[in-house]
Amino acid sequence: MLDLTAELSPIADEGRAARDLAWQDPARYWSGLTEATAHLPAPVAVIERDALRHNAMDLLVRAGGIPIRVATKSVRVRSVLDAVLAIPGFRGILSFTLAEALWLAEDHDDIVLGYPTVDRAGLATLLSDERFASRITLMIDDLAHLDLIDSIAAPGKRPEVRVAIDVDASFKAPGLGHLGVRRSPLFTAADVAGFAREVVRRPGFRLVGLQMYEAQIAGQGDAAGPDAPVIRAMQSRSRAELRRRRAEIADAMLGVAPLEFLNGGGTGSLEFTGSDESLTEATAGSGLLAGRLFDGYRSFRPAPATGFAFDVVRRPAPDIATVLGGGWIASGPAVESRQPEPVWPPRLRTLPREAAGEVQTPLQGEAARELKIGDRVWFRHAKSGEPAERILSYHLVAGGSVVEELPTYRGEGKAFL
Repeated sequence: MLDLTAELSPIADEGRAARDLAWQDPARYWSGLTEATAHLPAPVAVIERDALRHNAMDLLVRAGGIPIRVATKSVRVRSVLDAVLAIPGFRGILSFTLAEALWLAEDHDDIVLGYPTVDRAGLATLLSDERFASRITLMIDDLAHLDLIDSIAAPGKRPEVRVAIDVDASFKAPGLGHLGVRRSPLFTAADVAGFAREVVRRPGFRLVGLQMYEAQIAGQGDAAGPDAPVIRAMQSRSRAELRRRRAEIADAMLGVAPLEFLNGGGTGSLEFTGSDESLTEATAGSGLLAGRLFDGYRSFRPAPATGFAFDVVRRPAPDIATVLGGGWIASGPAVESRQPEPVWPPRLRTLPREAAGEVQTPLQGEAARELKIGDRVWFRHAKSGEPAERILSYHLVAGGSVVEELPTYRGEGKAFL
């Protein structure tokens, strides 16, 4: 059973510090994973336990004491979710579909659905079960969401439904317009308070929280590239604007409803989230398994806790080696940053006209000249959760050996999105 709390005592065993930072020596780290998984067929996906523990602790430090709600979309492995939630400082789940929330609610009692749902079958299940209704909070930003629930089960004939309001945390930049993700239509304190008053007037609902996810800060690296100075300037202005607006919204809500939480954040903005006095909790998930997109931030550098490997099956040219598989593309715009990155052996690159393919991926570079048929190449995924949709399990590596197999959602027979 995965346990991330076993070595949290102040008395460390000999060599622990060096082992915990093994990923800082890529040759030792990735070669060690090759040796640990040599007996397993490709594609093989791993989670390195010490790297995962390091990332979990780093998230807590960066959050500055504010509780962290774990975003399941960026993990999709129940044993990892359970292990992280056992660490003091992590509290509650942010799920991505109602079907997933109902599944997790068998064992967890604090689940916020991060997105609105129109899953009629799932809502019917929730509305017929007092336990599910008490454990799951639905996300709303339109009165039509309430109308749909009432059409399935009228107030008085169902349990009280817990709801939270999703608020647009994007930045409306002069000259650039909307920066961030397109989520809620609610933006100003007046928008939110007016909508909240309508919600609390509706029988059968209890307003318990607000969510404000600042994607333009949390999901945008600022460390390098020609656009980095512009990104830093935008994020600085967005942080100032958002801090003011959150305070206004929190003040406006005081006379409307007693809230249990006001949620913000994301892996890339935890320092900011922890310093915002209007918030009671943060959400993070991607920083646990740490896709390569998070290498592009100045404020933190997570350990590469996950990786996946494919075997070389062809040598179409002296400087090209082709692996079977590879096209595990992350969500978002179909650009280079969403491709998986070959990380070991070093200095391999995909071909611009082929990139990472569903069935095969040609790799070019000096290291390709040395690769032989049957050799293994390690990749890192751009984001964090999506690889779990491709595999049935991760192999947990600790101390240089595979110590456990961790089923993914898909490995447990679940495919929610």
